[in-house]
Amino acid sequence: MGKSRRVAFLSEHADPTALLGGVDAGGQNVYVDEISRNLAQLGYTVDVFTRRDNPDTPEVIEWAPGVRVIHLTAGPATFLLKDELWPLMPEFRDAFLRFQERSGTHYDLIHSNFWLSGWVAAELRERLRIPAVQIFHAMGITKRRHQQEADTSPSERIQVEHEIIQRVDRLIAQCPGEQHELIEDYRADPAKIVMIPSAVNTSLFYPVNREEARRRVTCELHSDDFVIVYVGRMLPRKDARNIVRALAILLHEHGPLPSVKLVLVGGESMEPDPPLTPEIGALQELAAELGVADRVVFVGKRQPEVLRYYYCAGDVAVTTPWYEPFGLTPLEGQACGRPVIGSAVGGITFTIADGETGLLVPPRDPAALAERLYQLFKDRALCERMGEAARQRVEREFTWPVAARRTAELYQALLQEWRQPVSTITRASSRR
Repeated sequence: MGKSRRVAFLSEHADPTALLGGVDAGGQNVYVDEISRNLAQLGYTVDVFTRRDNPDTPEVIEWAPGVRVIHLTAGPATFLLKDELWPLMPEFRDAFLRFQERSGTHYDLIHSNFWLSGWVAAELRERLRIPAVQIFHAMGITKRRHQQEADTSPSERIQVEHEIIQRVDRLIAQCPGEQHELIEDYRADPAKIVMIPSAVNTSLFYPVNREEARRRVTCELHSDDFVIVYVGRMLPRKDARNIVRALAILLHEHGPLPSVKLVLVGGESMEPDPPLTPEIGALQELAAELGVADRVVFVGKRQPEVLRYYYCAGDVAVTTPWYEPFGLTPLEGQACGRPVIGSAVGGITFTIADGETGLLVPPRDPAALAERLYQLFKDRALCERMGEAARQRVEREFTWPVAARRTAELYQALLQEWRQPVSTITRASSRR
């Protein structure tokens, strides 16, 4: 399908070679990794450009057949939070151009991730005269709306996002909510937006027998335990505190329920370390304060190849952030054949079929979450039915090969458009 087309993937902070679960290593890393690999299987050649954050990292890594990861020098070769990278983007752009000139590589299309790389893509589009596709992963206006004073984004972010939307050729929305944001908040041309849901690797996340999974995880779980599992980054906005509060309400209202346990997977280190991951410390204090510390198990960071055992060791997976643009962990839990309770925000309202593959609850409402947990605690058959339906729906609608095929179709249509006389370069300029 791709006819050996070469694509430049820009992802300034989300390096597909990075370990997942850290502060700025999550869904975007997975997206870049999976889409690039699957595009390569369709015949594309993909170079992923990311920022060097370690002096020992090779400039070029042959990451997968047809996929290279290229580390560009922009600022110090050390880890920086993504919100600190905006001043470095001109240097990132120039480093890309130097690499291209030095290597003699020609790219047919740019696919940029996040607003920072989006600005670089818009710049390169004009210099190189090649089309640009943008996926934001998160929108600045939405983030500011939900995080308010906790939003650490640069003040220029929203204005730059407006400019990117005008300057690139296509915008990928991951769910109807993001499509709505682009149109309503940013006045994006609906004709430029293509909805391509992100997905889950169903050969990595799949159902495992519960007893076997409980034997494989690194925490002690008994066969008769009712296990609630959270997998994700340990950040305030992910609101694992809401789950701890719900656990306390569940035990207080319906207790003692001695078999109920909560397993929290995530953090900056393999072992739970509050100094390295302050949110773990906050959760430990909260659990102690609410009298449920003996029911809460902290696991630390785990990589994707073992995460399925943690999902499958649970009876139900829970993720109740108060802000989530899309969220891949609900899909991971469902791919593992477990029902997922999620907050009714962002893409979670799209990936969980409420009442069929899981349950939706209001964010920041631990009492509502506790009631849903009790519903599943009482009805294990409902848990099983939802888990089976969840896996089936993921296989139908949310796999990376499907997402990559849709992306390739977008590329093909856009490249064909650019081959037309008086092409989109003129038309795109007229939109500005």
